[in-house]
Amino acid sequence: MATRSALINVMTRAADKAARGLRRDFGEVEQLQVSVKGPGNFVSTADHRAEKVLRQELQHGRPDYSFLMEESGAIAGSDAEHRWIVDPLDGTTNFLHGLPHFSISIALERAGDIVAGVVFDPIKDELFWAEKGIGAYLNDRRLRVSSRRQLATALVATGTSYDFGQQRSRYLTQLDRVMENVADIRRMGSAALDLAYVAAGRFDGYWEYGLSPWDVAAGILLVREAGGYVSDPDNDGDPVVSGNILAANDHLHAPLQSMLVQVS
Repeated sequence: MATRSALINVMTRAADKAARGLRRDFGEVEQLQVSVKGPGNFVSTADHRAEKVLRQELQHGRPDYSFLMEESGAIAGSDAEHRWIVDPLDGTTNFLHGLPHFSISIALERAGDIVAGVVFDPIKDELFWAEKGIGAYLNDRRLRVSSRRQLATALVATGTSYDFGQQRSRYLTQLDRVMENVADIRRMGSAALDLAYVAAGRFDGYWEYGLSPWDVAAGILLVREAGGYVSDPDNDGDPVVSGNILAANDHLHAPLQSMLVQVS
């Protein structure tokens, strides 16, 4: 059984407490969709409520750390070297439509380096966690990326931004090219879980553009600690900064990247 550090325990407790509210709210989605205020307001309330719980719990465990949160933005702490990067509800559209596939994502950044991450699926009760140099785990089971070597047998995930912008044509061409060369593609709607699934070997690869740090910070560490490769698909930049990401095992990362960059 994996021994979780005090730091991971702080993150896990925060995620678990926030998850209770999300489970309750998720159970009310169908009724609240027809409310006068409308579903968008409901989801915003669920997001903010979960984020408030996460901030309170993480501050209780580490009072001086700074925050970067999806809803609240940057919050300075007295310890500027350590920063929590938090997404209280990754997969909002799934949540809103009653699809049980969404997550809470928490990462800890130390001097610009992601050193711990938790991605929690509250419906399936799956806790993906990793600590730099310690490994990646699902609950208490050690994770490894898949060992598939051939694109033809690979299951690859992707995602699309609600605002394609100038990337639309390029992305659709990439999608067509990847589909021609892999076993199948999935578009699940939670970047944090997509990365966790690569770490768990459920997906052989994953790529997406236009993400935010809170979408990917924890998941990137999960993949790397599970033996996978994560990069910006177009260059050597930091995907946490660029928001563009390609994750795969060591056999498939290079051929997937080659396909993606050939599309200009």
